Amino acid sequence: MSATTIERRELGRFLAIAGQRLERGHGPAEMFSRALDAEWHRLLATPQYAAFSTEHAGTVLGHREMSGLGPIGWVSAYEEVYGPLPEIWFTDAHGVLDKGALARYKETGTVVAEWDCGPTTGDGDDAAPSSR
Repeated sequence: MSATTIERRELGRFLAIAGQRLERGHGPAEMFSRALDAEWHRLLATPQYAAFSTEHAGTVLGHREMSGLGPIGWVSAYEEVYGPLPEIWFTDAHGVLDKGALARYKETGTVVAEWDCGPTTGDGDDAAPSSR
């Protein structure tokens, strides 16, 4: 499986979990992976994004700036459906794996990270593409 295929698969999974969280009123999921955020930005710039997001999240999710540092709240929901997070989640936009962060996740089962964006329902926030 190519890197782009893995990134798309994981972005789809993230959008699915993010859509469920937003639907349940749990707030936006934290996008802590630089590699997956870069793929999200690439896809947002295409006409295919609306269909991709709808396929995975059930709706068109936008992208907004939101920063923080701490435990990533959606990891257990991801693991229930898909199993452990793969290495791509701990990889930067240049393909460099953060071996320490991956090891901590494997050892503790939790992810503590910094993030600077997350999904939005598309109600006027940053990059919320039209669903038309």
